[in-house]
Amino acid sequence: MSYLIKPAGYKALLNLSQTEMGIKKIKDFFQQNLSSELRLRRVTAPLFVLKGMGINDDLNGTERAVTFPIKDLNDSKAEIVHSLAKWKRLTLADYHIEEGYGIYTDMNAIRSDEELGNLHSLYVDQWDWERVMSESERNIDFLKEIVRRIYAAMVRTEYLVYEMFPQIRPTLPQQIHFIHSEDLLQKYPTFTPKEREDAITKEYGAVFIIGIGCSLSNGEKHDGRAPDYDDWSTIAENGQTGLNGDLLVWDDVLWNYPLWVSASIRKPCYASWIFAKPGRKRNYISTNAS
Repeated sequence: MSYLIKPAGYKALLNLSQTEMGIKKIKDFFQQNLSSELRLRRVTAPLFVLKGMGINDDLNGTERAVTFPIKDLNDSKAEIVHSLAKWKRLTLADYHIEEGYGIYTDMNAIRSDEELGNLHSLYVDQWDWERVMSESERNIDFLKEIVRRIYAAMVRTEYLVYEMFPQIRPTLPQQIHFIHSEDLLQKYPTFTPKEREDAITKEYGAVFIIGIGCSLSNGEKHDGRAPDYDDWSTIAENGQTGLNGDLLVWDDVLWNYPLWVSASIRKPCYASWIFAKPGRKRNYISTNAS
């Protein structure tokens, strides 16, 4: 495996039955909190879509979708979804969701090109949501407010785990730290992007890095992002580029950070495409959480 970490002397604090019960409680509790924080309605997501319909996503543009033929459709090819970014916007239009409200789903997928390790597997099980927003909300302050609400749901969920299993002590800080990827580069100019993420997350415990995908002063990107939906190119009101980012939290067991949430205000989308009524411009904010 690419990034498998085996901590020396590690001993699980829960048995198998407790672990399964804990996973169920966490999923139920977190999605209820996320829904109430962001005013989201639960919907059921597809596991696969027909190839060539423009609904599946290319992620960074290099990952290969798992495909298979459907016998009753003359062997038409179907693809396991990579992500639901385009599908969520189509669904928002189908449900006639108004500004300030949105949808969420428990997404399942298979990613055959994933780099395997403690944090990623071939099987994807993550929350995915999208909310309709106004043009006036296309700014950094609104992005940060959404991230704070998501993080508050994470902190409450961690406390639920502690109430159920006191041997698992809470470690998340009460506040999340924000930093732009360019400022992070200036703070650690000799580090790789991964080393910069490690250093800042270890220092603050929970960090949201803004501007993932934009070009930095060294001519490189902090990390890749899909070119057609995450807004990593808009110059914000503070003069920095990007209305998206990643939320990272430090893990003392793995001595590493797990990525919890990617959040982004979407690139402006005109309804003359497929996502809403003809001629109507809509704005969206979205995340996925592993």
